[in-house]
This record gives sequence, structure tokens and C-alpha cells, in this order.
Amino acid sequence: MSIVRSELTEWKALEAHRAEMDRVHLRALFAADPQRAEHFSLEAAGWLLDYSKNRITKTTLGRLFALARACDLEPARDAMFGGEHINATEDRAVLHTALRNRSDAPVYTDGEDVMPEVRAVLEQVFDFAERVRSGSWKGHTGKPVRAVVNLGIGGSDLGPCMACEALKAFSRRDISVRFVSNVDGTHFAEQVRDLDPEQTLFVVASKSFTTQETMTNAHSAREWLLASLPEQAVARHFVAVSTNAELVSRFGIDAERNMFRFWDWVGGRYSLCSAIGLPLVVAIGREGFEQLLDGFHAMDRHFAEASLERNLPVVMALLGVWYHSFLGAESFAVLPYDQYLHRLPAYLQQADMESNGKGADREGRPVPYTTGPVLWGEPGTNGQHAFYQLIHQGTRLIPCDFIGFCRSHNALGDHHAKLMANIFAQTEALAFGKTAEELRAESTPEPLVPFKCFEGNRPTNTLLADELNPYSLGALVAAYEHKIFCQGIVWNILSFDQWGVQLGKVLAGKILAELKAAASPDLAHDSSTNALIRRFRERRQG
Repeated sequence: MSIVRSELTEWKALEAHRAEMDRVHLRALFAADPQRAEHFSLEAAGWLLDYSKNRITKTTLGRLFALARACDLEPARDAMFGGEHINATEDRAVLHTALRNRSDAPVYTDGEDVMPEVRAVLEQVFDFAERVRSGSWKGHTGKPVRAVVNLGIGGSDLGPCMACEALKAFSRRDISVRFVSNVDGTHFAEQVRDLDPEQTLFVVASKSFTTQETMTNAHSAREWLLASLPEQAVARHFVAVSTNAELVSRFGIDAERNMFRFWDWVGGRYSLCSAIGLPLVVAIGREGFEQLLDGFHAMDRHFAEASLERNLPVVMALLGVWYHSFLGAESFAVLPYDQYLHRLPAYLQQADMESNGKGADREGRPVPYTTGPVLWGEPGTNGQHAFYQLIHQGTRLIPCDFIGFCRSHNALGDHHAKLMANIFAQTEALAFGKTAEELRAESTPEPLVPFKCFEGNRPTNTLLADELNPYSLGALVAAYEHKIFCQGIVWNILSFDQWGVQLGKVLAGKILAELKAAASPDLAHDSSTNALIRRFRERRQG
């Protein structure tokens, strides 16, 4: 049994170092090192990471890298890429990196090279998507598809939805790609309200083909279609991303030709590069999707091969450990300064919080330190007029990732220069603040000085790429995936299961039967839940 992380000598060294850093301000760190930005930045796969505006010194980094090595981060990384069953509670390998393996190298798990099957499914996806894009795939009445509606939830929705929004500049505008995830009927009704059933294709994305929310929406979609078309139309208007051929066939989908499979070694939140990406392939085509895979693969290779000290995901991960485990930060903000990335924070919420929101370590012991932080964010400059007040002058420490691009796809006047001026200004203001002395020198009235002071010393990373495109998006998402993995290793938790979502599902199934029962059922919940069920049953008819 491994030693509890907080008992490691390297962990205790960081705890002692934290007291030293409490007295250090970023103003002093920059003043002491005119080349600090150069010393605390690195590049990988087209991305610059400037992490100079963090509450760290070379000593801090040295101790963080020592902790990572004490936690066997490098062997753990190799085990993941090597196909070992690192998802211990489900006895599975974790091989999402195989989905975007652009080399000729085999990838083994359980003695089998998974790459031939990965490539075969990818070709199946490319072929089908091209038929939809070209118009050769016809609906039941012979009309081409003009709308693709993805029915999924969690990883079967957030990834392709985020990427379709992010890469809209590269997408076909004559085919609408939409997403329905919520079991709330409003989501389905509003997404199909203006669609023509004869030109609509549904993608049912559910590994088991039993996911409650997805299958509820799928059956509603089936009813919606069959209100206008005959039963046999289902085969031309539905395809599935699943592994359950029997249920797919029973639904009316040709499982042999129109079911796209994936594997148990791919977690939902890591599945964008699998057949789950089918709607994205329809939107941006084969070439665009392959460029996305290239970006993922470039960051994968960087993560696998670079030393810890020059490894972009590792540095991001260890900075997070520093703030969340030693400096008391409870959350961090992801702030993309590009409207196309407006769904990125939501996507990363699942990737991070479902992975590392764990309270037991790998041996099943309660962890005596904080693990997964709360992740949140909005695109700039919207967030500046919403919550930046809290980040700048509030009482909480909130590390922030600022994400920006040197070029815009929509070069309207000086819009992009203004956007980027804000990202650079915000990181400067958060780092250095404004002192009472500076305010007084500007003749600020004394009663206002306490309210206009900015403490500064608020940590930020800046991630900068030339432009948002499929390659840069793939590399960015891979960087965050590997960051999450590294933090899981340091915290000694299992990042690739998600048992915490199961209990609510089980209870919901029991309560659903009670809500739908013809006669008033005997209820055995707590008094609050019983009262809420009774009130709903009494008033649901209006």
C-alpha cells in the first residue's frame, strides 16, 4: 500500500515553502527577474504557455517536480500509453490517445493491437459523413439531409457540441448540426421545431443504447419522424454510435451498416476522437477532422516524450496542485477570449470534475487533502462584465487560464485588437494590481482609496496560439486532458471512473415509477422527498 501523499517528504517540503511564498508578491518577482516571462514560458504543438504570472519561483517549481517524481508520474504516464489497466475499479485500459494515433506505431492492450479496428471505424465514419455532405445519402423520400441532430448526453454530447461550435468557421453552413442532451422535453422540442423530417438525420449516441436521457429523446425523435413518414423511414433517418447491436436493430437502425462502435477503454469524456465525433465530421469534413486528430497527436507526443520541466500539461497540472492543495484555492476559471470557444468551459467541467472529483485514494482511503477543483468560466469579454470583480477584489484565490489567438476568423475593424488588448490587460491587472500609493499619486480622494485598491498577486496562465483551427483545438483539448491525468496521479486518485453519478440514476429510476403510478404509491423516502413526490403528483395536471 502506497504512502498517503501528504505524508511524503516532498509534500511536506511544499507545505513549508508555502509559508515562505505567503510574503512574496508578483511585483517583486518580476522586478527581481527582467527575463521572467522567458524563464517561465514554454511552447508545444503550436501553443505558447506563459506561466510567469504565477506565485512561484524556481524553488517552487523544483519542489513541484520533485513531488511529481515521488508520485511516479512518469511511470504512470507510460502505463497509460502502454495500455495497462489503469482504470482499476473497472479493470480497463485508458487508450483515448489511440483514437488519434497518427503514427504507424501499434497500440497494445491485453496483447492486441487496437489500431486496425480504430482505423476501420474511423474510415466508416468518414465514408458515412461524406455521403451526408455530398447529398448521396438520401432520406426516405429521396431528399438530402439538411439537419443532423445528435442525441446524447455527457461525453456523447459535450465534446462534439463544443467542437462544432469551436470550428464553426470551418463547417458546412448548408447542413445544420444540432445537439439534444437534456431529458427536459423542451430541449428536444425547440431543437426540431423548424426542421423538416424528410431532411433530418438523428445520431443516437449511447454505448449501451440504454442511457435514460438519450433513449427518451431517441424515442421522441422516432415518434416525431413517424408522425410524417412511415415506419420504414427510421432506417434512413437514424444512425447509432453504440456497441449494442441487438437494441440498435430493434430500434429500426441497420446495425451492420449504420452503427458506429467504440470501446470500453474510451471514457465518454475522452471520446471526441472516436465515432462520437460523427456530427463534427459531418460539419467540418474528413480533412478538418484529420487536422484535429493531428493536433491531439502532437500534444500527446509532447506529453509522452518531453521532460517534466519542459512539459506543458505537466506544468499546468503542477501549478494547479500548488494552488488547490497548498494555497487553498477552491476553483479555477477558464476564460477563452474567442466566442467560438464559448462551450469550452462546460466541456472542461465534465473532463475535470468527473475525473478528479474523488474523495478516496487508489487504496480506498479517504484523502486528507483537497482534490478536484470547481471549474468555471465564460468567454471574454463577457466575463469581465459579470464576475471579474470577484477575481480582482474578492476574498477568494481564483487561478485563471486565459486563452487567446493572434488572428481572428472575423476581422471586423479593430474588434480583435480590442479583444486581445483586454486579455493582456486583465492578466497584467490581476498580477500587479494597484497600490494605495499609486492611487494617491493620481489624486484619488482618500475615502475612495480602499475601494479602488487592487491587491494583485492573482495568478494567471496565458495560452496563446496563432489561430483557432482544428489542429490548435485538438492540441488544446489534449493539453487539458493530460493536465487532469497528471493531477490525478499526484493526488493518488483514480481519474477514469465516475461512480459518483450512479446513485442518483438508481434513485431516479425508483422515483420515476412512483411519479407515474396510477394509484398513490407507498413512499419510503425521507420526509422531504416524500412530500415533493406527493406535491408533484397532486399538481402535475395543472
